[in-house]
Amino acid sequence: MADNSFLNSRFSMYDLIARKRDGGCLQTEEISFWLRGMLDGSVPDYQTAAMLMAIFWRGLNEAETFALTEEIVASGEQLDLSGIEGVTADKHSTGGVGDKTTLIAMPLAAACGLKIAKMSGRSLGKTGGTADKLAAVPGFKLDLTEAELLAQVADIGLAVVAQNKNLTPADKRLYALRDMTATVDSLPLIAASVMSKKIAAGAGVIVLDVKYGSGAFMPDAASAVELARLMVKLGRSAGRRVTAVISAMASPLGAAVGNALEVAEAAEILQSGQAVRGNEVSADLRRLSVVLAGELLYLGGLAADRATGWQQAEVALANGLGWQRLLQFLQAQGGDVSALQAGQLVQAEFVLPVLAASSGYLAAADAARVAEIVQFLGAGRERLEDEIDYQVGVRFKQPAGAWVEAGDVLAEIYASSLLRAETAARDLQGILSVLPEPPQIEPLIWGLVDEQGQVLPWAEL
Repeated sequence: MADNSFLNSRFSMYDLIARKRDGGCLQTEEISFWLRGMLDGSVPDYQTAAMLMAIFWRGLNEAETFALTEEIVASGEQLDLSGIEGVTADKHSTGGVGDKTTLIAMPLAAACGLKIAKMSGRSLGKTGGTADKLAAVPGFKLDLTEAELLAQVADIGLAVVAQNKNLTPADKRLYALRDMTATVDSLPLIAASVMSKKIAAGAGVIVLDVKYGSGAFMPDAASAVELARLMVKLGRSAGRRVTAVISAMASPLGAAVGNALEVAEAAEILQSGQAVRGNEVSADLRRLSVVLAGELLYLGGLAADRATGWQQAEVALANGLGWQRLLQFLQAQGGDVSALQAGQLVQAEFVLPVLAASSGYLAAADAARVAEIVQFLGAGRERLEDEIDYQVGVRFKQPAGAWVEAGDVLAEIYASSLLRAETAARDLQGILSVLPEPPQIEPLIWGLVDEQGQVLPWAEL
């Protein structure tokens, strides 16, 4: 970022807010003035809040979004992965309910030869982020020094650490204010936030999983594609290879929602190479994880085409190499994997079944409403200082579209108190509909945005 002593003499934050409020554009130097002032205190939070609201309503053009992203990256340190031999890669999801693909796709990709360094922050919201899920493994350490991170990636090809406080400090401050001012759901602000962190984290190859539906930021496929294309452009402008998978988040991904439950589900898939315990509840999670791993391999040049990348990921799943790499990764960061290997990671005090009230076809559960139930149980946080209960959540026992008989177990509630378990069970039963006819199930993967920003429908792939 530029020295603010000169910028302070040229710009007025009041004038910049007014111009953006009226639909005008900001120059790179003006964005630098704003962000530098936000960090050093010369621009008060109320003016940044006003600017964020102006951007929320008026938007940013591509030039402004590119400048904002570059200035966020420049606000802190950047991780240098150039000393690692091989192709460095990263993967990011725009969030979702039951999304634990990182725990499957990244070990698979690492087992196939990629070098993966991922930074993950603690999540605000109804379910935890990757960092929160990994914290459910006893002893697991998210805090590695840069030297430890680089050594681990070079050695076993995979490390996931807490986001370095010195990376993108402007994004941390902006996100905290966005969260408090109802301006999170802004396409250019989302794109700049995601891609600034990915660029600063140093990987040469980045695969995005951009979700849409009731459990995601983007309400529909069209808006997800718009966000994906913008993020791909931002990555390309920074010299990174980036593609984006567009996937549905109308219903939870996989069988489990809740931190320890999700780690256990990912482990079961990697152990067996199949949908969890022979049923199809986790088939969508397995499929999306393989697609993401295969895309990483293709984009990183380790597979000649996408189909070959998917095949390589399937092989690593079937022969257990992905499972072994997950264990290596967890142990390298201090994790005690004995409970995970024994299938005993989940130790909730109360487990209550949710039964079908009638016979028929099970409709898909609404992701947003499931997330609210899991939040009530204690699996997410509303503020960063809130404590998470890693053991609570929901596990579905039947896939959407399945025929169920009255009295069949549809799901299980995992809770730390009987009262919360009973309340959550009633709420979940209220949203699990059993229909006389098979429901229409939305396809899991809508398509892909390639490096050039071209939209490829899934049917063509």
